[in-house]
Amino acid sequence: MEAVILDRHERINTAEIQARLEKVAQSGNGEPNKRIFPAEEITEFIDMMQVYEGAMYEISTKLEVLDSEFHVHFAHDPIHHMERRLKSVNSILGKLQRRDLPMCTKSIRDNLFDVAGIRVICNYRDDVYSVANYLSSQSDIQVLRVKDYIKNPKQNGYRSLHVIYAVPVFLSTGEHYTPVEVQFRTIAMDYWASLEHALRYKSDLPDAKLSEHSQTLLDCARSLQNIETQMQNIHRDINGAPRQEEAPISQTFDPKK
Repeated sequence: MEAVILDRHERINTAEIQARLEKVAQSGNGEPNKRIFPAEEITEFIDMMQVYEGAMYEISTKLEVLDSEFHVHFAHDPIHHMERRLKSVNSILGKLQRRDLPMCTKSIRDNLFDVAGIRVICNYRDDVYSVANYLSSQSDIQVLRVKDYIKNPKQNGYRSLHVIYAVPVFLSTGEHYTPVEVQFRTIAMDYWASLEHALRYKSDLPDAKLSEHSQTLLDCARSLQNIETQMQNIHRDINGAPRQEEAPISQTFDPKK
């Protein structure tokens, strides 16, 4: 019998998470108004993050299988690549604080739906909608929320399809339906978004220059949209892959499904 080596991906660093939470839990310094994370929930937080990680890999595996099926049936790979990430401790707690939410694991579960995230970079706009809809139609997945910034771009020109899925993670303690935010976009959309993000968050340019570049990026977004439409039409003529232009429809979340 051929031996199969278990492919262990890089797992979450539980020791680092614990150290960061302990630091936050001790940062109150006796100040009654200081919002701190309860020390007694550190273990629960780590267990929760492992569930989010499991959900993230459940979704990414499903996406890999879909991509392989497209390759077999249509000789076309709709997914160019994927990026996965779990929010950091600082990012999670910072979001709770900005929204004036309680610092506890229950608050995270009830209010944050992007702790686990996957970015799916597709080749064409048809691929974005096809992959998103085929994933959404799977019987063990529920669609919690859909925001279509492709058909309705943000004012700054940002385009992407955001879908929050609930996927079951099976542990020794049972089934846990867990949200994962998936952002579907084309290569051009991702290229544009990366540059806009760098301009907005990582630059120290003067306000006048920021305004100038922001307007240029808006013009570029419109130009890219036109170019993508033309290239999509050419691709449709030479490839028989499914054509879809509608986003998934959100469902009523039933955790017992």
